Amino acid sequence: MPESRSAAKPLLTVEHLRKVYESSTGSVEAIGDISFQMNAGELVVIVGPSGCGKTTLLKCIAGLLRPTSGVVELEGKRVTGPPPNMALVFQEYGRSLYPWLTVRGNVDLPLKHKKLSRAERDRLIDDALVAVGLEHAAKSYPWQLSGGMQQRVAIARAVAYEPEVLIMDEPFAAVDAQTRADLEDLVRTLHRERGMSILFVTHDIDESVYLGERVVVLSKSPTWVQEDLSIDLPADRDQLVTRALPRFTELRTHVYEQIQRAKRGEAVRPGATAA
Repeated sequence: MPESRSAAKPLLTVEHLRKVYESSTGSVEAIGDISFQMNAGELVVIVGPSGCGKTTLLKCIAGLLRPTSGVVELEGKRVTGPPPNMALVFQEYGRSLYPWLTVRGNVDLPLKHKKLSRAERDRLIDDALVAVGLEHAAKSYPWQLSGGMQQRVAIARAVAYEPEVLIMDEPFAAVDAQTRADLEDLVRTLHRERGMSILFVTHDIDESVYLGERVVVLSKSPTWVQEDLSIDLPADRDQLVTRALPRFTELRTHVYEQIQRAKRGEAVRPGATAA
């Protein structure tokens, strides 16, 4: 049965991914050897030291950058360009929204590339705006909204597109702490209520533990997967209750220690010899 085959295979596979940048001063190995998998319906968070190549990794996964070697597969198909069943939300929400289009127009834009009726597009837009709490702002323009609301528009656009996997690249780094907490809970809600498959990149250790079902910890550049950590917190999470749990403290301390080891270069890649 098709469903069984689909369930048995990972949604996303990254295998021995390596990226080397060539320049006039020589080669720079940004990504050394990254391998991990993500199943349908998972919320996986990637975290690592600054400059470890998180964005480079995402660009390779999204087909925006060709890896030097290695393979990225989405639903068993090799990624050689931007997949039609993937959506991205970036940190710089202001640049991804068109100021001359209304909120509704911005959410509708990618749907125009799908063979959908006007009624079906309207249904998807309405549903997405309700999902992110912006149904009241459909006729507003992005420049009339706060930063947090603009990022909700970007998320609504991704939700309406109904992607197989949603990739989020440090999407809340530019908003204030209160807005960030609200947006984190929005991501958790979308994941739980809609079963969305989300690959989320952040530099914030607490955020990685709060959001993720798994946290993939990257080493410093040239990058490899230092640890793939299962987050055994309750599925129902709350900004106050969850963050006060002793287990949350243990997990965030563990991830913090891993990041510090990565910065110091103390972790040894499997198969390598310690210096």
